[in-house]
Amino acid sequence: MRRLLPLFALLLLAACTTAPPPDDPAPRAPRWQPRPGLAWQWQLSGRLDPTVDVPVYDIDGFDHSAVTVADLHRRGRKVICYVSTGAWEDFRPDAAKFPASLLGKGNGWPGERWLDIRRTDLLAPLMAARLDMCRAKGFDAVEPDNMDGYRNATGFPLAAADQLRYNRLIARLAHDRGLAVGLKNDLDQIPLLLPDFDFAVNEQCAEYEECELLAPFVRAGKAVFHAEYELAPAAFCPRARELGLSSMRKRYELGVWRQAC
Repeated sequence: MRRLLPLFALLLLAACTTAPPPDDPAPRAPRWQPRPGLAWQWQLSGRLDPTVDVPVYDIDGFDHSAVTVADLHRRGRKVICYVSTGAWEDFRPDAAKFPASLLGKGNGWPGERWLDIRRTDLLAPLMAARLDMCRAKGFDAVEPDNMDGYRNATGFPLAAADQLRYNRLIARLAHDRGLAVGLKNDLDQIPLLLPDFDFAVNEQCAEYEECELLAPFVRAGKAVFHAEYELAPAAFCPRARELGLSSMRKRYELGVWRQAC
């Protein structure tokens, strides 16, 4: 019997150590993987119209509640949480939490300034809190905006390597919360960032003759949600369809109005 006691003790210990701790969160559903060709609505201003007959909505994460997200889900929509991750916005409820040392030049929009994305020690917890908000409200994915500061006059000497590091941080934070994540613009870094992102969001690739740069996402089976502002649909839709982009025309205020391809 004594020879059986160590074996019994080992089995008991294994049973205890492999059981999940009582405070472990419940298993999450598989992360959403949007496929090429999905139609979408992008509305960041005005009263939300939930009746547009498309399978994907992209809406402001701060401005909308869990009730709104749940309503869109009941209507059969997947819902993307828009948050700015590369620029500070003075009108957000967490604006005071950003140290002044992080704030750079204006990015062309009222009340917004570029962030020093090199300071991941300060930005990681701030962005994690924003993504926690998206998850708590029930969003399926996140659209992190202003993800190409290194190509702009931010007031900081940002390099391509800084942007890669920061963008991958944001993708990892989103994935850790079960959220799909889209690469916003940042076309030059698509070859390096494609494995880290589940879809892309692009503005005006047709106007600037850059849409072919988004083809790797489509070839990988990942959606490209694309909007033009200045071009008529006839000028960009045929090529967008050939490339497999989810394209439409919007106005700059990103209200309800849209013209789909």
